Parts: sequence; structure tokens; C-alpha cells
Amino acid sequence: MKAIQVNNLTKNFNGVVAVDNITFDVDTGELFGLLGPNGAGKTTTINMLSTLLKKTSGSATVAGFDISKDKDDVRRSIGVVFQEPALDSKLTGRENLEFHSMMYGIGKEDRKARIKDVINLVDLAEKERVLVEKYSGGMKRRLEIARGLIHRPKVLFLDEPTLGLDAQTRRHIWDYIKKLNRETDVTIILTTHYMEEADFLCTRIAIMDQGKFVALDSPTKLKDILGGDVVTLEIEGRADELIDLMESLEWIKTLTQHNNHLSLTLEKGERRIPELIKLANKNNVQVTCVQLRKPSLEDVFLHYTGRMIRQEEANQTERNKAMMRGRMGRRR
Repeated sequence: MKAIQVNNLTKNFNGVVAVDNITFDVDTGELFGLLGPNGAGKTTTINMLSTLLKKTSGSATVAGFDISKDKDDVRRSIGVVFQEPALDSKLTGRENLEFHSMMYGIGKEDRKARIKDVINLVDLAEKERVLVEKYSGGMKRRLEIARGLIHRPKVLFLDEPTLGLDAQTRRHIWDYIKKLNRETDVTIILTTHYMEEADFLCTRIAIMDQGKFVALDSPTKLKDILGGDVVTLEIEGRADELIDLMESLEWIKTLTQHNNHLSLTLEKGERRIPELIKLANKNNVQVTCVQLRKPSLEDVFLHYTGRMIRQEEANQTERNKAMMRGRMGRRR
């Protein structure tokens, strides 16, 4: 049985399509990722699968239960770690877990054993009696993961699990998530806009953009779609003729322009760079910087959407600001 099955799932908000007819499944024990910028529909998808939001159309089952017809069964079968912290900072780590386990009706003796297990899993045994307000951001995240596991769910949803954490702490959280997936049979589905996070953690990734899946496969296969090396040229001058010429060359597999950058995928990139610079010079285009690397998930997103995730993040931030200004204007 699949842990999650989704068919043509859609969510509209006042005529705006947030999730657009997506279909996928997740195997039991798999670590599956939804990768995309803010506003892509990742959290909305999680909220529908965890029964926090009603779907507009389509269907889905989680742990074998229908998200519309069997909401209570779905909720008993899942754990959720939200983007925003949901801990009581005036309680200790252990007290937070005690309270949460009582909410699930777990008996006293069983509760002690389970708290010990999850506390050890996330390496918080030495801090379990410390007030949460004294925890670091990484410790709080680990405690939230422990809390999401206390009732032994079949499926664990992690919504942007390392959002707002520094790079070192983020990597530590990755290690705990890997450990969790390796040592338990829980199925994990996480959302993220960090390419490195999805690449490191997930067995398969669905890349989301504007509510749709633009690609779905393992990280390796997604990057293999592009093939070869990625050469990025930072240029000055009009590049229309140069781009037309490059697109006619058989050894250039893909070419994408983003502002004053040309991103090309090709074989043996280090040998082709001198030829690319020579072509640019012949077409009165100056190459000011050259980069050579292997394809990343950022390149895959760029290939399918024509935009970079980081740029889309910035655009979404501006759209959110404009929306807020509009709301404030209406209130006046």
C-alpha cells in the first residue's frame, strides 16, 4: 500500500488556483520532497493532506484513509511540524512532550517510554528539563520533530523544517531527519525552497511552480535531464545574434538567458569555454565572468520555468508587499 496517493488534487482561493491538478504517490518509508519558491503551493498541499484545508477537487489518501471522508483517521496517522513554532516556551522540553502525548490519550507508562525514545532520537536527553525559552532555534526544531513522532505516526509532514536556521544548524537538522528516516519506518514528506536540502535528503522530489508540478523524479535523474556541465557566462552587450548562433550548435544542449547571464549545458565544458568566448567576441559581446559546474536542482528549475528559485522568491516577496499595501489602502 502506498503511504500517500494523490489524484488531480486542486485548491482554489477566491478564484486563485493555489494547487493545480497535481497527481503523485509516496511509498511507505520514503522521504519525499516538494521543492519550490514561496507561493508555489507546497504548504497548501501539505495542509490539504493533513486535513487542515478542504480540497476544491480531486482526491487523496494518507495511510490508506481518505482526506475528506476519514479526517479523524488521517489525523491519528500523521505528525506535522509546521513552519511556525508551536511549542510552549514556558514549559520544559519534556513537559511539552508530556502535554502532547496526553492529548493523544497515551497512557502514563507508555508515555514515559515514548518520550525517552524520541528525546534520545533527537539528542535532547540532556536538555529535556530545560525551559524551551532557553533552547536554540535548532533545539526547538528537534523538539518539534520529537513531538511530531510521540504518537508514532505512519506519515510525518515537515513544512520548511530548517526555515530561518543558520547553515550549520540546518545541516544538523538534515542529519537528524536522515537518521529518523533510516531508523524508523515513518514516511516523510517535506517542503523546502532550499535546493541543497532537497538534494541531500529526498529520494524523490516534485518541483512545484505556480501550483503545478513541473518535474518529478530522484535528484540524480532530475539533474541528468540537463546532461553534461553547466557553463554560465556573464555578458555585456546585446546578445540576440550570439544566442541565435549558440542555439544552432549541436554541442549546446540547452541555453537559458536570465538578465545578463547565459546558462548553457554541454559536454566537456572546460574545453568549450575558449570557443564560447571567441564566439561572443565575434558578435561584439563581452564576457565578464565565466563559471563551470555540474548541474544543480536550481538549473533544473531554471530549465523548466525560465526563472531561478531565488529570483522567484524575491518576486514573491514583492507580490506579498504589494498585496499588503493594497489591503492597507482598502482599510483606509
